[in-house]
Amino acid sequence: MSDEHRWTAPRSDFLVPFDGSFRLADAPTGPTEEVDEDALEDAREKRTEAIGELQRKLYADDHYSALFVFQAMDAGGKDSTIRHVFTGVNPAGFQVSSFKAPSAEELDHDFLWRIARRLPERGRIGVFNRSHYEEVLVVRVHPEYLEGQRLPSYDLDTIWGERFESIRNFEKHLADNGTVIVKFFLNVSLDEQKERFLRRIDKPSKNWKFNEGDVEERKRWPDYMHAFEEALNATSRPWAPWYAIPADSKPYMRLQVARIVQQTLESLRVDYPEVDDEAKAGLAKCRRMLEEQ
Repeated sequence: MSDEHRWTAPRSDFLVPFDGSFRLADAPTGPTEEVDEDALEDAREKRTEAIGELQRKLYADDHYSALFVFQAMDAGGKDSTIRHVFTGVNPAGFQVSSFKAPSAEELDHDFLWRIARRLPERGRIGVFNRSHYEEVLVVRVHPEYLEGQRLPSYDLDTIWGERFESIRNFEKHLADNGTVIVKFFLNVSLDEQKERFLRRIDKPSKNWKFNEGDVEERKRWPDYMHAFEEALNATSRPWAPWYAIPADSKPYMRLQVARIVQQTLESLRVDYPEVDDEAKAGLAKCRRMLEEQ
């Protein structure tokens, strides 16, 4: 991809710097200003409408694909954010992929194999609800999972750096070939996660979302925060930036994500293709024929 066609990551207070200086302890989990939730929802809806129109232009232009990656602790709001932000897009040009524990077939390949299979094609928006980053987050907190991957060999002192390098190279390759990558870490606090878990227990319609293991994982919170901080510092790059979005207020979080998605798509400057004079003459002929019928 030539330099004049490279896009620029939208400016944001929540952009993770590219120089490794990000500190998760300094990143806010709640709104950084006074907010009116109704006003936030109205603003988000307008951006969602704009995203729908931009997605149609992306589809018609057929030169780029866009990949939006969502990572968070449990109850961070990934599902609802994806639903609200992308509710206006045409399903024909949109796909969501969720990644849970790898299957036996997936474990027989390298850790990026199952990700590559779900990448969006040109003209489409793809969303990853969890992603290849599970391999340097959950697996890092639970290194015993590496045994199931049947690697020829590995060293816990070096494997995470090696995987960061693989991810950077993988994402750079995708970016060089027309895939725009933006990654969101929905930064929910430990206290807010607790409240959301309690609501899942108390509300019957949300009981199915609750997993007893999630409570046990809360004991590993410092380990997860360390893993997130290192992963974001190692892989936030101009061609695949991370944004650490405050997630304690869902309306605020959704608006911030929608703004970045909209600005990302706008930066591509895609539009509906113009037809040449011969095609225009054909359209005029078809119009006359239709009018005469």
